[in-house]
Parts: sequence; C-alpha cells; structure tokens
Amino acid sequence: MELNADFSQRVVVHSDQLEWNASPMPGVDRRMLDRIGGEVARATTIVRYAPESKFSAHTHSGGEEFIVLDGVFQDEHGDFPEGTYVRNPPTTSHTPGSEQGCTIFVKLWQFDMEDRNQFRKNMADELAAPVNGVATAQLHSDDRETVTYSHIDAGAAFDMSDDGGIEMLVIAGSLTEGGETLGKGSWLRLPEGQTLSAVAGAEGAKVWIKSGHLPHAKPPAV
Repeated sequence: MELNADFSQRVVVHSDQLEWNASPMPGVDRRMLDRIGGEVARATTIVRYAPESKFSAHTHSGGEEFIVLDGVFQDEHGDFPEGTYVRNPPTTSHTPGSEQGCTIFVKLWQFDMEDRNQFRKNMADELAAPVNGVATAQLHSDDRETVTYSHIDAGAAFDMSDDGGIEMLVIAGSLTEGGETLGKGSWLRLPEGQTLSAVAGAEGAKVWIKSGHLPHAKPPAV
C-alpha cells in the first residue's frame, strides 16, 4: 500500500475529517496519514484505543515514536498521559493498550536502525522561554532529524526551514499556511527545500514538528 508516498510533494491531511478504519485488533482504529507497505509499513498514523482495548505484544523492528493526544496510553513500562512524547527504538518491545481509552499520533519504521535511545518526555515541561510569541522544546535531535514541540501565541508568525523537509501536526489551536487553515488534527508535510511560513490563529497553536528526515524515507526492511 502507498499513501502520500511522493515525498517531493506538499501534503495536507485534515485528520479529524477522516473516517476511522479498523486495525487487525478489536477496539483499535486508525486514520492513515502516509504509508509505504502493508501491515508492516513505514507509516504515520492517528490511532484510537477504545476503553479496555489492547494491541498484541510486539517488537519494534524498525522503531516507533508517538505522542499521546488524549487519554492515557499504557503498557508494561507505565502510564503515558496526554502530552507525552515517546521514542521506542529498534529492538524494543511492549504490549500497548488503554484502560480508559486514548488517541495517539504514531510513526513506525522511521528510525536509524542503530538508534537505541529510548525515552519519554512531557512535552510542555520541556518548553523554553518564548521568543517573539513562540516557546519551543527540542525533544530529540540526531544527524538524521530534529523533533520539536512549540506553543505559538495568537497572531504570532511561525517560520522555519530545513533542507531535509518539514512535517507538522497541529495538536491544538490553528495556523494559516499557504493560504490554508490548519486546525486541530491537521497534518502538513513539506518537501525538501520548502520553507514553513505560518501565522497562528485567534487561539494560538500547539504543534509537533519533525524536520530533516525526508531524505531517509524508504520502505521497511523486512
């Protein structure tokens, strides 16, 4: 399966407008944003766990990173409340689920295969002091990518560039970019060499961004 697999093109998906599709596990549904592959795939997805649902135990052969968008995600390593960012590199394993239900934004098979840096962070706790109406937390950085989280004040400009492409998820509020309004749940991917230039809406915005990573995009090694 290929979905939004041309990384030379600008892509916008308003995920809150998509239908939920069932996964192979009962009670676990998903909205696919981009994908290369079948059930084993390089994938970017919104996943919803119904209360008391679980996914089967599995090993992250290609790594997994996710943000908890609402509720509490759980596995044998602990509880992960809304606002948590987690990186589970290749070779890690778990049995995920949620007693009360939750929604996560998850990326699979997008790691350096030698990465073993496993961690969790409360994104808001990492924020630096605001500059020109923008407070930013650097969540992760290596020679392949940079991952950040930002709070943007109402009406503030938000600009960035990265030769390796930019990917943004709007977690709350809204921004205007390229003449288009991106509200909660909107996902934007800009190709290599394209600059992000946005302005936050009346409620401001909270955004997660990954940049520099698109040259490394490829199907999973299976």
